[in-house]
Amino acid sequence: MIPTLTPNAMINLDERYHDYLQNGKTLRIDGVNERLQAYGWHCDGNDIKGYYLTTENYKLYYNMNEQFIKMEALREVANV
Repeated sequence: MIPTLTPNAMINLDERYHDYLQNGKTLRIDGVNERLQAYGWHCDGNDIKGYYLTTENYKLYYNMNEQFIKMEALREVANV
């Protein structure tokens, strides 16, 4: 097996989140509707560990089992 491939099936992010970008669907976070601005994969430098969603105010991280890992406020990310 090639080390960059995961044994689990990849999640089709385009299938799942494309409508959020194109059709104005929103995510509800802490009672507020957030527009999705981007999504993609995150890795540790060697392996894909999961995916992220970027909204107007937050970056949300999920693992490859689609479980929520953490949320960062973009203001905090911008100050780093």
